[in-house]
Order: sequence, then C-alpha cells, then structure tokens
Amino acid sequence: MKKTILIATLVLLVSCAKTFLPKEEPLTNNTTFELFWTDFDQHYSLFDIRNIDWDALYSSYQPRVNEELSETDFWDLLSSLIENLDDSHTVLYDGNGHSYRSGYALNEQSIAEISEEVIRSTYVEALKEVRSEEQLAYGMIKGKNIGYIYLGAMDGQNPSIIHTIIEEFSNVEAILLDVRQNTGGDDRYAAAIAKAFSDGEHLIYSVATRNGPNHDDFDAKKNYYTAYDANQTFSKPIVVLTDRKTISAGEIFLLHMQSFENVIQIGDTTAGDFSTVSNMRFLPNGWHYRYSIQKFLLPNGESLDGVGHIPDMYVKNTAEDIAAKEDKVLDTALEYLLDTHSID
Repeated sequence: MKKTILIATLVLLVSCAKTFLPKEEPLTNNTTFELFWTDFDQHYSLFDIRNIDWDALYSSYQPRVNEELSETDFWDLLSSLIENLDDSHTVLYDGNGHSYRSGYALNEQSIAEISEEVIRSTYVEALKEVRSEEQLAYGMIKGKNIGYIYLGAMDGQNPSIIHTIIEEFSNVEAILLDVRQNTGGDDRYAAAIAKAFSDGEHLIYSVATRNGPNHDDFDAKKNYYTAYDANQTFSKPIVVLTDRKTISAGEIFLLHMQSFENVIQIGDTTAGDFSTVSNMRFLPNGWHYRYSIQKFLLPNGESLDGVGHIPDMYVKNTAEDIAAKEDKVLDTALEYLLDTHSID
C-alpha cells in the first residue's frame, strides 16, 4: 500500500507556475518523489493504453528514495521511472537546459538515418525551401516525373501554400511526401496539409482527455474527420515516407493520409506518441515536467500510442547507407511507383 502524503495544491499557471508545500513540510527527496508520482497517478492519460502498472512502479522505486541521494542520482531515479512509460511526450527538465525525454532512444537514433545533403545531391533536382513554413521544401525527383515534398514539422504561417506546390506539380504522375524526422506541431496544420490530398470525408480518430483521479476518468470523446475539397485535391499516387522520429502531429497527419485510397506508407514505424501534452508542471526543487493528458483512438476503439504507424513497406537506412550517399527508403518508394504504377 503506497503512503499518502498531504501536499498543497499544485498550482498550474504556464507562465509562473510554482508548487507550494506546507511550511512545516521540509523539502526532501521523498516529498518530491511523492508529489511527482501522485501527479502522474491523478492526471497522466495512457496507463491503460501503454499497459503500465503505476502502483507496481511505486513499489519498485519508492524504496530507493532517501535523503542520501545526490541531485544527480535523484534525477536519474525520476528519469528511470518515466522511462517505463516509453512516451516521448513525457519530459523532465532541470531548469538549467538539461532534460530527459522518455522513450526517445530510437527516435534519436533515426537522426543518422536521413541526410538532406544526400536528398539534394542524389535524388531531388533543385530542392526549394518555403521560408514561411517550418521545414517545408519541394522539388522534382531527378530524371522522373515525380514530385517530392519534405515536411519536417506541422507548423508555419500559411499551410495553404501546399496548393501552390501542387499546382506546380500538376503534370507529375505521383508525389513522394517525406515526413521523416517530422517533429510534430499543430494538429490543425496537419489537417490543412492533408486536405490537399483528400479523397473524401472520413472519420479517422477521436480524442478523450483525462479529467479525474482514476486512471479511467476521461471526458466524452470528440470525433475528427478528414476535410475535402473536390476542386483542390491531388488524386494521383502518393507515397508517404516515415521514420521513428515522425511524431505527434506528424502522426496525426498520417491518420488523415492513410484514410485515402491513393496513399501508401513506406519507411520505418513512427514514434507512437499522439497525445496532447499538459501545461508545465513544477516540483519544489526547481525541476519541471510535462506528460500526456489525452488518448487518441481509432474508429475501432484501438490506439496507436506506444505502437505507431506500421508502414505498408518496411525499410530504413543505416549510417553506412547515408555515408554511401544512398537513401534506401527513397529507393524503395521509387521502385514501388515504377513497378506498381508504371511511372516513368
């Protein structure tokens, strides 16, 4: 049975949030651990979906907490605790520029599996950047009638620029839509980009937000649909390229895209981190943190959190491929288009 410690209410103001303890309650590692664990217990949204026994983790970690732990050792203990969540939307910050992101090792590893220089030099003719948007660039595949769009984030000032790009691609036979290393952003931006490729209105997911102390306390689900404009859509073959660092709003984008008949996903499985994150939470020792507060459900009630989008064709690069100026993900996508759709 876990011990309950009376603590003051955690005040959640994004700009100047601060945790207050009763004056008679000393600041100890044990007090901080209890506050940290209890806040997750009452507000984190994905225990059931990620099959996490939070009480069992308490029983495992709480006995390791003592006042002899150095700040570094206590940081490592809390980091190890949240690593069990395998949720890169859950992050611990020390307030001095250092952070620990849960479940991030494979995401970070994938950084070496793609190279802008290789894409520019080997695959795409005159890759043009759209400066109003975050990491949006496009061009033609060398020697092929295939357009290429790179989208590294779901953020920017003018998502409707995608229609201008598609107009430039009006004569192409297919588009490679590269969302590898997509760091997420705004789900509404993702929906606006996806609309340019839509083949109709589809129910694609629902969202529920944790709203009570029990692990199954959630508000009513809200449904989300793809948008469609028959006058502004690209209906030819589309290959979406993904990797382990395709995350969050990048994965929401894929929920839209995968509902369209002319879309196939090639690459690595995505991160599997969909949820909206909390406002910043604060600990009395000056550390702060965030975590997932929602669950995203497919129309059949299942969740891809902790799973990710599994590609139709699995392939990923190695560092050696990149060093040899080869991108096997792009190669596989081109081979698919050439073989399946007889594209020149």
